[in-house]
Amino acid sequence: MDVIIRKRDGGTLDPAEIRFFVESVTAGRLPEYQASALLMAILLRGMTREETAALTDAMVHSGIRVDLSEIPGVKVDKHSTGGVGDKTSLVLAPVAAACGVIVPMMSGRGLGHTGGTLDKLESIPGFRVRLTLPEMKAALRATGCAMIGQTAEIAPADRTLYSLRDVTGTIESIPLISASIMSKKIAEGIDALVLDVKTGRGAFMKTEDDSRLLAESLVAIGKAHGVRTEAMITRMDTPLGRAVGNAVEVIESIEVLKGQGPPDLVEISLVLAARMLMLAGVAATEADALHRVRQSIASGQALDRFRRIIETQGGDPRVVDDYHCLPVAPERSTIAASRGGYVTQVDAELVGRASVVLGAGRDTVEDDVDPAVGIILKTYPGAAIRAGDPVLELHYRTIDRRDAARALAERAIVIDDAPPPERPQIVARIS
Repeated sequence: MDVIIRKRDGGTLDPAEIRFFVESVTAGRLPEYQASALLMAILLRGMTREETAALTDAMVHSGIRVDLSEIPGVKVDKHSTGGVGDKTSLVLAPVAAACGVIVPMMSGRGLGHTGGTLDKLESIPGFRVRLTLPEMKAALRATGCAMIGQTAEIAPADRTLYSLRDVTGTIESIPLISASIMSKKIAEGIDALVLDVKTGRGAFMKTEDDSRLLAESLVAIGKAHGVRTEAMITRMDTPLGRAVGNAVEVIESIEVLKGQGPPDLVEISLVLAARMLMLAGVAATEADALHRVRQSIASGQALDRFRRIIETQGGDPRVVDDYHCLPVAPERSTIAASRGGYVTQVDAELVGRASVVLGAGRDTVEDDVDPAVGIILKTYPGAAIRAGDPVLELHYRTIDRRDAARALAERAIVIDDAPPPERPQIVARIS
């Protein structure tokens, strides 16, 4: 209680107090209401860079730091701070692996209004994200990639804190986000890390200034622990791509690997993959890296690598060629434009919240995710539109969820007389 009160009153916690908190969480000695109280105090009062470093270090040491030195090659991971429709991991992991990068990718589940890579992967029938460390290493040897959730040995304190943050309104804290992300990444045994820090309405960091602070915090922690780390700040005002959900996002990711897909998703995925190649030493220049990335898609190698990753991790590889093998929602409902003009906004947070209401995400830790439901964008900012044109398509299972989601989704679309100014997807790079 003394630690909670000190942080509540704006004080600084010393490393021993932070270790005590993390060790108590890991051992299950700390009641959830006290852990939640300290998380809220940290959200409201913040942490110094030294406190954040101590929190990260304590979380790393709550488990083991994996040794991947027996597997040849530079190990590079990518992490996104969370967005709506953000399925870049499903694209860039097989792309980078096909280009010769070793990709041990440890991902999370949906948090708040944002989707989670693990939930998307588990919409593939049979796909196992809960691999043991020996199974993870075997997958890396077989395909150059393992897409998994946290194992019991890696940063176990984070599993408890991550779940609590999701349901206690303590997601949007730079120190907590930094420690959560970097403790897992440092512990998984990687050599380098590319970060995609989202900014805007659908991101946890709503402003570019906050996004830059988070990016700088993450990069500093990575470098301090011997992990070559760089970050890109990318926009998340509008959902990335056209699909929001789980199975629907898997389909869109496969379309990108087939050389199709929406331009915004293609751009971000390929640029992030190229940075992974650069950090791995596979490519000497960014132009060369982008060429290799595009060639892996054009040749079909990236798609084939995704098929092999799915099969290696117990999934049904037929989903790559037959989308009917994926879960499908039984019902559709279209939202139409209320007037003509230009689409000036498709609010990512509202679309994300609507998808959660449909069942694609979680309101509480115990909630099950429905892999079939989701939302398809039928338009995008800058598009000319007429009254009655479809703007969103809800894939749903029950009428009550459809109606609740529709109320949110209708507010996401803004139509005006003039098109919005064009803005680049990539805001900044931090290294």
